[in-house]
Amino acid sequence: MKRLSYLLYSLLLAFLLTLGAVLLLLITTLRAAAQTPAGSAAELTLPQVIELTLAQSSVAKQAQTNRETSLWQYRSFRADYKPQLALEGTLPNYSRTITPVTQQDGSTAFRYVRINNSYLGTTVSQNIGPTGGTVTVGSYLQRFDNFEGAGQRLYNSNPISLGLVQPIGRFNTLAWAKRIEPLRFEESQRQFVEERETIARRVTELYFDVLLQQVNADVARQNREVSQDMLRMGREKNKLGRISENDLLLLEQNLLNAQQAEVQASVDAQTAALQLKGYTGLTVDVARPLAVPAAASSLTINPDEALAHARQYRREPLSYQRRLLEAERGVAQAKGTTGLQADLTASFGLTSSADNLPNSYQNPNNQQQVRLGFTMPLVDWGKTRATVKTAELTRQQVKHTVEQEQMTFEQSVLAQAAQLSGLNQQRALAARADSLAQRRYDITRATYQVGRLSLTDLNIAQQDKDRAKRAYIAALRACWVAYYQLRSLTLYDYERQQPLLAAQ
Repeated sequence: MKRLSYLLYSLLLAFLLTLGAVLLLLITTLRAAAQTPAGSAAELTLPQVIELTLAQSSVAKQAQTNRETSLWQYRSFRADYKPQLALEGTLPNYSRTITPVTQQDGSTAFRYVRINNSYLGTTVSQNIGPTGGTVTVGSYLQRFDNFEGAGQRLYNSNPISLGLVQPIGRFNTLAWAKRIEPLRFEESQRQFVEERETIARRVTELYFDVLLQQVNADVARQNREVSQDMLRMGREKNKLGRISENDLLLLEQNLLNAQQAEVQASVDAQTAALQLKGYTGLTVDVARPLAVPAAASSLTINPDEALAHARQYRREPLSYQRRLLEAERGVAQAKGTTGLQADLTASFGLTSSADNLPNSYQNPNNQQQVRLGFTMPLVDWGKTRATVKTAELTRQQVKHTVEQEQMTFEQSVLAQAAQLSGLNQQRALAARADSLAQRRYDITRATYQVGRLSLTDLNIAQQDKDRAKRAYIAALRACWVAYYQLRSLTLYDYERQQPLLAAQ
């Protein structure tokens, strides 16, 4: 019987404990819900803001539009090397007028003429890249109608016609475009990735601007709450004669300063949030706090390795190569538009005429034409030489400029890679200083409350704590901005160990 009573008592006790735990959990949940501001949401993280910005912001859409524009320009260039099919003609070509007509005796008589001279043809043309010429294949039909008198109708057909137009000594636009346009297209693809990384870096800067102001607002709120408690305690101690009237006034001044700092921090946080919202297109409000990111990539990045990635994946090497080729093209164009220039035109085809359409395609006769036209200046007073020399000097200037820009770019990559390691060290030191300043403030506050330290010491500890917190956020910001800057300079993801071009 005693064992049964003990068992029932144990079960009742366990039930009461469980019920108490459930009630405590419920009360805690309701209290947390009551303390949570209405409409607030989870913290936004830096990767989330960057991802959303790249997906829907206007700056990201501009980068995408520039990329698509380059794609269509490249497709237009590729189309120049493919056969072009065209339909051409003049239909109808009717005229009704009085025209001078030469008579058999050589005199001229004005006759009333009413005719139709229609023309229709199809052509297939193909550009020849290496030579700059054009080959055409066509078929043509012409119809003539004379509506005066008894009337007359004639057909003239060219069932097949082959033609060649070949410039000689002229500038070959197609050949140079084949060397330059693929570089320009690949350069635009890399520029698109670079612009996305630049957007990520700018978002990081604005994100930390908001975060810093939110931290300032949180620090100001904590300082105001502490100042209120300290003033309340100070008034009680003043009544007991344990602190002077001067210290009490200092406590009141500290509370006023804390209240002013809280109001100013709130205004600054709203301003920074509006700047972030304007750039990203997101609905960012100070009521929705931003999460403090973890430390940026602390990988040891070899500057020489970073430079190798930049040379392989950035658009600058392609840009330098393209600009040098464009300078060479300028020289070739100067030589191709001066001096001896000629055009060779040749054609072969079949032709026939009749008074009805079927007969105009029977027993055709062949026709050929070869023509060579040329121009050559005999005296130009040095214009040809001056034009070519100007282009050569421009090429030389471009070469020097490219060499200088290449050196500057490579130095910036090396400096950025070396700087990242130092910034990570500064961030670690700032985190340690923040932790120590917070602990020192807590100890100083407790010591002041028991009357073993002066109010001046407490104020100094509080200022050091706030300064250390801001310094840590600033150091964290510098690390993240430098990391995205290095990614932009090299187009390489150092965490995944893969180029960013392959990730798009």
